Amino acid sequence: MAWVYLVIAGLFEMAWAIGLKYTEGFTRLTPSVLTVAAMVASVTLLGLALRDLPVGTGYAVWTGIGTVGTVILGMIFFNDPATASRLACIGLIVAGIAGLKFLT
Repeated sequence: MAWVYLVIAGLFEMAWAIGLKYTEGFTRLTPSVLTVAAMVASVTLLGLALRDLPVGTGYAVWTGIGTVGTVILGMIFFNDPATASRLACIGLIVAGIAGLKFLT
């Protein structure tokens, strides 16, 4: 169950990272409320996952999911560059996440 919590926490991390763009510096109420709610959900679920997972693994996987997801969503929604080198770096992060999952 810890891994399920961790993956969902990572998805909420992606949500709040993208949400920050829409808050416009926390000047827009609805996006701000949703972003803060996603932050709370993300950290809460991370905390639940860390009851059973090593802190280094849990934190690295949580940030990795958030990082990879946010980069991909940035490419989709904000036309962030999708260069070969960026995609290769994303692949390295995914490989690291997979390695931590299989070694833990």
